[in-house]
Amino acid sequence: MSSTAQNRWKWIAGIIMVVVILVSGIGYYLWTLFTAPLYTPGMVRNEQNLRAPLTPPEQTGNSDFWQVEEDIQLYHFSAGEGRNVLIIHGGPGIPYTEAWDALTPLNNDFQFHFYDQRGAGQSTRPFDTFESSNTWNNMQSLDQTLGIGAQLADIERIRQILGDEQLIIIGHSFGAFHAVLYAAEFPEHVAGLVLVNPANVLVMPRDEDDLFDTVRYHLPEDMLDDYDDFITRYFAFNDLFSNSEADLVALNNEFAVFYQIAMGVELPVQGEPGGWMVMAQYVSMGQRHDYREALSAIEAPVLILHGENDLQSIDVANMYADALPDARVEVIPDSTHFPFDEQPELFAEIVGEFLESLP
Repeated sequence: MSSTAQNRWKWIAGIIMVVVILVSGIGYYLWTLFTAPLYTPGMVRNEQNLRAPLTPPEQTGNSDFWQVEEDIQLYHFSAGEGRNVLIIHGGPGIPYTEAWDALTPLNNDFQFHFYDQRGAGQSTRPFDTFESSNTWNNMQSLDQTLGIGAQLADIERIRQILGDEQLIIIGHSFGAFHAVLYAAEFPEHVAGLVLVNPANVLVMPRDEDDLFDTVRYHLPEDMLDDYDDFITRYFAFNDLFSNSEADLVALNNEFAVFYQIAMGVELPVQGEPGGWMVMAQYVSMGQRHDYREALSAIEAPVLILHGENDLQSIDVANMYADALPDARVEVIPDSTHFPFDEQPELFAEIVGEFLESLP
Protein backbone atom coordinates (compact mmCIF):
# COMPACT_ATOMS: atom_id res chain seq x y z
CA MET A 1 0.00 0.00 0.00
CA SER A 2 1.36 3.40 -0.94
CA SER A 3 2.18 6.00 1.70
CA THR A 4 -0.67 8.14 0.35
CA ALA A 5 -3.18 5.33 0.84
CA GLN A 6 -1.80 4.60 4.30
CA ASN A 7 -2.17 8.24 5.26
CA ARG A 8 -5.72 8.24 3.94
CA TRP A 9 -6.63 5.18 6.00
CA LYS A 10 -5.00 6.70 9.10
CA TRP A 11 -7.03 9.85 8.51
CA ILE A 12 -10.27 7.86 8.15
CA ALA A 13 -9.47 5.79 11.23
CA GLY A 14 -8.79 8.98 13.16
CA ILE A 15 -12.13 10.44 12.09
CA ILE A 16 -13.92 7.21 13.09
CA MET A 17 -12.22 7.27 16.51
CA VAL A 18 -13.23 10.88 17.07
CA VAL A 19 -16.82 10.06 16.12
CA VAL A 20 -16.86 7.06 18.47
CA ILE A 21 -15.51 9.20 21.32
CA LEU A 22 -18.05 11.94 20.64
CA VAL A 23 -20.95 9.49 20.44
CA SER A 24 -19.79 7.75 23.62
CA GLY A 25 -19.42 11.09 25.37
CA ILE A 26 -22.88 12.24 24.29
CA GLY A 27 -24.34 8.90 25.36
CA TYR A 28 -22.70 9.13 28.76
CA TYR A 29 -23.89 12.72 29.14
CA LEU A 30 -27.48 11.76 28.31
CA TRP A 31 -27.32 8.74 30.62
CA THR A 32 -26.04 10.99 33.42
CA LEU A 33 -28.67 13.62 32.67
CA PHE A 34 -31.61 11.23 32.80
CA THR A 35 -30.47 9.11 35.78
CA ALA A 36 -29.08 11.80 38.10
CA PRO A 37 -31.36 13.22 40.84
CA LEU A 38 -33.14 16.47 40.10
CA TYR A 39 -33.49 17.08 43.84
CA THR A 40 -30.44 17.62 46.03
CA PRO A 41 -30.55 18.60 49.72
CA GLY A 42 -30.42 22.34 50.28
CA MET A 43 -32.43 23.25 47.20
CA VAL A 44 -35.65 23.96 49.10
CA ARG A 45 -34.00 26.04 51.81
CA ASN A 46 -32.40 28.14 49.07
CA GLU A 47 -35.75 28.29 47.21
CA GLN A 48 -34.30 26.68 44.10
CA ASN A 49 -36.54 24.99 41.55
CA LEU A 50 -39.77 26.05 43.31
CA ARG A 51 -42.88 27.41 41.61
CA ALA A 52 -43.66 29.79 44.47
CA PRO A 53 -42.08 31.31 47.60
CA LEU A 54 -41.82 29.32 50.83
CA THR A 55 -44.14 31.82 52.49
CA PRO A 56 -47.70 30.53 51.98
CA PRO A 57 -50.35 32.79 50.42
CA GLU A 58 -53.33 34.09 52.36
CA GLN A 59 -55.61 31.25 53.41
CA THR A 60 -58.98 30.96 51.68
CA GLY A 61 -61.04 30.45 54.81
CA ASN A 62 -62.02 26.90 53.82
CA SER A 63 -60.97 24.99 56.91
CA ASP A 64 -60.66 21.71 54.98
CA PHE A 65 -57.79 22.97 52.83
CA TRP A 66 -54.42 24.61 53.31
CA GLN A 67 -53.53 27.07 50.55
CA VAL A 68 -49.83 26.46 49.89
CA GLU A 69 -49.61 28.12 46.48
CA GLU A 70 -52.08 30.30 44.62
CA ASP A 71 -53.21 27.28 42.60
CA ILE A 72 -52.39 24.42 45.01
CA GLN A 73 -54.63 23.38 47.93
CA LEU A 74 -53.96 20.55 50.35
CA TYR A 75 -56.86 18.68 51.91
CA HIS A 76 -56.36 18.03 55.62
CA PHE A 77 -58.11 16.95 58.82
CA SER A 78 -57.03 16.58 62.42
CA ALA A 79 -57.76 14.69 65.64
CA GLY A 80 -57.02 15.64 69.23
CA GLU A 81 -56.11 18.83 71.04
CA GLY A 82 -52.76 20.12 72.18
CA ARG A 83 -49.31 20.32 70.64
CA ASN A 84 -49.30 20.02 66.85
CA VAL A 85 -47.98 16.84 65.21
CA LEU A 86 -47.87 16.59 61.40
CA ILE A 87 -48.47 13.16 59.82
CA ILE A 88 -46.86 12.60 56.40
CA HIS A 89 -48.39 9.71 54.48
CA GLY A 90 -46.50 7.14 52.50
CA GLY A 91 -47.01 5.45 49.18
CA PRO A 92 -45.68 7.60 47.71
CA GLY A 93 -48.95 9.33 47.04
CA ILE A 94 -51.31 7.21 49.16
CA PRO A 95 -53.09 9.34 51.81
CA TYR A 96 -55.15 8.33 54.81
CA THR A 97 -58.88 8.88 54.95
CA GLU A 98 -59.18 8.87 58.73
CA ALA A 99 -57.03 9.39 61.81
CA TRP A 100 -55.05 6.44 63.17
CA ASP A 101 -56.83 4.70 66.07
CA ALA A 102 -53.39 4.12 67.59
CA LEU A 103 -53.03 7.83 68.27
CA THR A 104 -56.42 8.22 70.03
CA PRO A 105 -54.96 7.67 73.53
CA LEU A 106 -52.69 10.68 72.89
CA ASN A 107 -55.45 13.05 71.73
CA ASN A 108 -55.62 14.93 75.04
CA ASP A 109 -52.06 16.19 74.65
CA PHE A 110 -51.50 16.35 70.91
CA GLN A 111 -53.38 17.43 67.80
CA PHE A 112 -52.51 15.15 64.90
CA HIS A 113 -52.76 16.77 61.47
CA PHE A 114 -53.24 14.49 58.47
CA TYR A 115 -53.04 15.87 54.93
CA ASP A 116 -53.07 14.70 51.34
CA GLN A 117 -49.85 15.66 49.61
CA ARG A 118 -50.16 17.72 46.46
CA GLY A 119 -51.08 15.50 43.55
CA ALA A 120 -52.76 12.87 45.75
CA GLY A 121 -56.08 12.19 47.45
CA GLN A 122 -58.34 15.24 47.55
CA SER A 123 -55.54 17.77 47.13
CA THR A 124 -54.86 19.64 43.90
CA ARG A 125 -53.73 17.49 40.97
CA PRO A 126 -52.09 20.02 38.65
CA PHE A 127 -51.53 17.70 35.67
CA ASP A 128 -53.80 15.54 33.58
CA THR A 129 -51.75 15.00 30.42
CA PHE A 130 -48.59 16.47 28.93
CA GLU A 131 -48.93 17.94 25.44
CA SER A 132 -45.20 18.51 24.84
CA SER A 133 -43.04 15.83 23.21
CA ASN A 134 -39.93 17.22 24.92
CA THR A 135 -39.19 14.60 27.58
CA TRP A 136 -36.54 16.64 29.40
CA ASN A 137 -38.80 19.70 29.69
CA ASN A 138 -41.65 17.51 30.91
CA MET A 139 -39.40 15.92 33.53
CA GLN A 140 -38.36 19.32 34.83
CA SER A 141 -41.94 20.56 34.95
CA LEU A 142 -43.09 17.42 36.75
CA ASP A 143 -40.27 17.65 39.27
CA GLN A 144 -40.79 21.36 39.97
CA THR A 145 -44.54 20.98 40.43
CA LEU A 146 -44.94 17.63 42.22
CA GLY A 147 -41.45 16.36 43.03
CA ILE A 148 -39.58 16.00 46.29
CA GLY A 149 -38.68 19.68 46.52
CA ALA A 150 -42.32 20.72 46.05
CA GLN A 151 -43.45 18.31 48.79
CA LEU A 152 -40.78 19.53 51.24
CA ALA A 153 -41.68 23.15 50.51
CA ASP A 154 -45.29 22.32 51.40
CA ILE A 155 -44.20 20.97 54.79
CA GLU A 156 -42.43 24.26 55.49
CA ARG A 157 -45.54 26.20 54.42
CA ILE A 158 -47.73 24.02 56.65
CA ARG A 159 -45.42 24.78 59.58
CA GLN A 160 -45.97 28.48 58.99
CA ILE A 161 -49.72 28.04 58.59
CA LEU A 162 -49.86 26.15 61.91
CA GLY A 163 -47.81 28.92 63.51
CA ASP A 164 -45.19 26.62 65.04
CA GLU A 165 -41.54 27.55 65.32
CA GLN A 166 -40.76 23.83 65.48
CA LEU A 167 -42.74 20.90 64.10
CA ILE A 168 -43.13 17.39 65.43
CA ILE A 169 -43.42 15.07 62.44
CA ILE A 170 -44.52 11.46 62.09
CA GLY A 171 -43.70 10.06 58.66
CA HIS A 172 -44.78 6.65 57.40
CA SER A 173 -42.87 4.76 54.70
CA PHE A 174 -42.14 7.21 51.86
CA GLY A 175 -43.48 9.95 54.14
CA ALA A 176 -40.65 9.13 56.57
CA PHE A 177 -38.21 9.72 53.71
CA HIS A 178 -39.83 13.11 53.09
CA ALA A 179 -39.71 13.85 56.84
CA VAL A 180 -35.95 13.36 57.17
CA LEU A 181 -35.24 15.36 54.02
CA TYR A 182 -37.36 18.23 55.37
CA ALA A 183 -35.51 18.03 58.70
CA ALA A 184 -32.19 18.10 56.85
CA GLU A 185 -33.31 21.25 55.01
CA PHE A 186 -34.74 22.99 58.10
CA PRO A 187 -33.18 21.42 61.21
CA GLU A 188 -34.02 24.48 63.32
CA HIS A 189 -37.73 23.96 62.63
CA VAL A 190 -38.00 20.33 63.79
CA ALA A 191 -38.58 19.34 67.42
CA GLY A 192 -38.72 15.59 66.87
CA LEU A 193 -39.27 12.91 64.25
CA VAL A 194 -41.01 9.54 64.30
CA LEU A 195 -40.16 7.43 61.25
CA VAL A 196 -42.47 4.45 60.76
CA ASN A 197 -40.98 1.81 58.45
CA PRO A 198 -39.02 4.41 56.44
CA ALA A 199 -38.80 3.70 52.72
CA ASN A 200 -35.67 2.06 51.36
CA VAL A 201 -34.83 4.95 49.03
CA LEU A 202 -32.21 6.84 51.04
CA VAL A 203 -29.51 5.41 48.78
CA MET A 204 -29.90 4.29 45.16
CA PRO A 205 -28.97 1.97 43.60
CA ARG A 206 -29.23 -0.46 46.50
CA ASP A 207 -27.21 -3.58 47.17
CA GLU A 208 -30.30 -5.53 48.19
CA ASP A 209 -33.60 -6.14 46.39
CA ASP A 210 -35.91 -3.15 46.10
CA LEU A 211 -39.59 -3.16 47.04
CA PHE A 212 -40.74 -4.37 43.64
CA ASP A 213 -38.31 -7.32 43.65
CA THR A 214 -39.34 -8.19 47.20
CA VAL A 215 -43.04 -8.16 46.31
CA ARG A 216 -42.36 -10.48 43.38
CA TYR A 217 -40.51 -12.92 45.67
CA HIS A 218 -43.59 -13.19 47.93
CA LEU A 219 -46.20 -13.65 45.20
CA PRO A 220 -47.64 -17.07 44.27
CA GLU A 221 -46.15 -18.51 41.11
CA ASP A 222 -49.39 -18.27 39.15
CA MET A 223 -49.30 -14.46 39.52
CA LEU A 224 -45.73 -13.90 38.36
CA ASP A 225 -46.50 -13.47 34.66
CA ASP A 226 -49.15 -10.86 35.44
CA TYR A 227 -46.78 -9.10 37.83
CA ASP A 228 -43.95 -9.06 35.30
CA ASP A 229 -46.30 -7.57 32.75
CA PHE A 230 -47.30 -4.93 35.29
CA ILE A 231 -43.66 -4.05 36.03
CA THR A 232 -42.97 -3.63 32.32
CA ARG A 233 -45.87 -1.20 32.01
CA TYR A 234 -45.16 0.57 35.31
CA PHE A 235 -41.54 1.34 34.50
CA ALA A 236 -42.00 2.21 30.83
CA PHE A 237 -40.36 5.60 31.44
CA ASN A 238 -39.51 5.98 27.76
CA ASP A 239 -43.26 6.30 27.20
CA LEU A 240 -44.12 7.97 30.52
CA PHE A 241 -45.55 11.21 29.16
CA SER A 242 -48.09 9.49 26.96
CA ASN A 243 -50.05 8.66 30.13
CA SER A 244 -52.85 10.58 31.80
CA GLU A 245 -53.40 11.09 35.52
CA ALA A 246 -56.10 8.39 35.42
CA ASP A 247 -53.74 5.95 33.70
CA LEU A 248 -51.14 6.36 36.43
CA VAL A 249 -53.68 6.17 39.26
CA ALA A 250 -54.86 2.87 37.78
CA LEU A 251 -51.28 1.56 37.72
CA ASN A 252 -50.79 2.46 41.38
CA ASN A 253 -54.05 0.77 42.32
CA GLU A 254 -52.89 -2.29 40.41
CA PHE A 255 -49.66 -2.42 42.41
CA ALA A 256 -51.63 -2.18 45.66
CA VAL A 257 -53.32 -5.49 44.81
CA PHE A 258 -49.98 -7.25 44.31
CA TYR A 259 -48.56 -5.62 47.43
CA GLN A 260 -51.45 -6.74 49.62
CA ILE A 261 -51.15 -10.33 48.42
CA ALA A 262 -47.38 -10.32 48.98
CA MET A 263 -47.79 -8.79 52.45
CA GLY A 264 -50.46 -11.32 53.42
CA VAL A 265 -52.53 -8.81 55.37
CA GLU A 266 -55.41 -6.51 54.57
CA LEU A 267 -54.22 -2.96 53.96
CA PRO A 268 -55.69 -0.07 55.97
CA VAL A 269 -58.33 2.02 54.21
CA GLN A 270 -56.55 4.69 52.19
CA GLY A 271 -57.51 7.46 49.78
CA GLU A 272 -57.13 7.63 46.03
CA PRO A 273 -53.44 7.42 45.17
CA GLY A 274 -51.56 10.02 43.22
CA GLY A 275 -50.72 9.53 39.58
CA TRP A 276 -48.18 12.04 38.33
CA MET A 277 -47.20 12.76 41.95
CA VAL A 278 -45.79 9.24 42.31
CA MET A 279 -43.79 9.44 39.10
CA ALA A 280 -42.52 12.85 40.16
CA GLN A 281 -40.82 11.25 43.18
CA TYR A 282 -38.97 8.82 40.90
CA VAL A 283 -37.94 11.63 38.57
CA SER A 284 -36.73 13.73 41.53
CA MET A 285 -34.63 10.92 43.01
CA GLY A 286 -33.18 9.71 39.73
CA GLN A 287 -31.48 6.33 39.73
CA ARG A 288 -28.29 7.39 41.52
CA HIS A 289 -28.19 9.27 44.81
CA ASP A 290 -27.00 9.02 48.40
CA TYR A 291 -28.78 11.36 50.83
CA ARG A 292 -27.21 9.96 54.02
CA GLU A 293 -24.67 12.75 54.49
CA ALA A 294 -27.43 15.39 54.49
CA LEU A 295 -29.08 13.72 57.51
CA SER A 296 -26.10 14.63 59.70
CA ALA A 297 -27.54 18.17 59.92
CA ILE A 298 -30.64 16.96 61.80
CA GLU A 299 -30.48 18.06 65.43
CA ALA A 300 -33.80 16.71 66.73
CA PRO A 301 -34.22 13.30 68.39
CA VAL A 302 -35.57 10.60 66.08
CA LEU A 303 -37.58 7.47 66.87
CA ILE A 304 -37.54 4.84 64.14
CA LEU A 305 -40.20 2.11 64.28
CA HIS A 306 -39.90 -1.13 62.34
CA GLY A 307 -42.66 -3.70 61.93
CA GLU A 308 -41.15 -7.09 62.75
CA ASN A 309 -42.79 -8.82 59.76
CA ASP A 310 -42.45 -6.05 57.21
CA LEU A 311 -41.32 -7.12 53.75
CA GLN A 312 -38.58 -4.54 54.18
CA SER A 313 -35.55 -5.58 56.24
CA ILE A 314 -34.70 -3.95 59.56
CA ASP A 315 -31.38 -3.09 57.89
CA VAL A 316 -33.19 -0.15 56.30
CA ALA A 317 -34.23 1.25 59.68
CA ASN A 318 -30.68 0.78 60.93
CA MET A 319 -29.28 2.57 57.89
CA TYR A 320 -31.42 5.62 58.69
CA ALA A 321 -30.37 5.44 62.34
CA ASP A 322 -26.69 5.25 61.44
CA ALA A 323 -27.01 8.40 59.31
CA LEU A 324 -28.76 10.40 62.06
CA PRO A 325 -26.97 12.02 65.02
CA ASP A 326 -29.67 11.17 67.60
CA ALA A 327 -31.81 8.18 66.65
CA ARG A 328 -32.94 4.86 68.05
CA VAL A 329 -34.77 1.91 66.48
CA GLU A 330 -37.70 0.11 68.11
CA VAL A 331 -39.14 -3.11 66.67
CA ILE A 332 -42.93 -3.57 66.84
CA PRO A 333 -43.59 -7.33 67.13
CA ASP A 334 -46.30 -9.12 65.17
CA SER A 335 -46.72 -6.28 62.69
CA THR A 336 -45.88 -5.57 59.07
CA HIS A 337 -45.62 -2.22 57.28
CA PHE A 338 -48.55 -0.77 59.24
CA PRO A 339 -47.74 -1.21 62.96
CA PHE A 340 -50.07 1.65 63.90
CA ASP A 341 -52.94 -0.41 62.49
CA GLU A 342 -51.83 -3.87 63.66
CA GLN A 343 -50.43 -3.09 67.14
CA PRO A 344 -52.20 0.15 68.09
CA GLU A 345 -51.77 -0.11 71.88
CA LEU A 346 -48.04 -0.78 71.75
CA PHE A 347 -47.62 1.83 69.03
CA ALA A 348 -49.39 4.43 71.20
CA GLU A 349 -47.27 3.54 74.23
CA ILE A 350 -43.92 3.86 72.42
CA VAL A 351 -44.83 6.96 70.42
CA GLY A 352 -46.51 8.60 73.42
CA GLU A 353 -43.41 8.21 75.59
CA PHE A 354 -41.26 9.69 72.83
CA LEU A 355 -43.55 12.65 72.18
CA GLU A 356 -43.85 13.43 75.89
CA SER A 357 -40.05 13.49 76.16
CA LEU A 358 -39.66 16.24 73.57
CA PRO A 359 -38.85 19.72 74.92
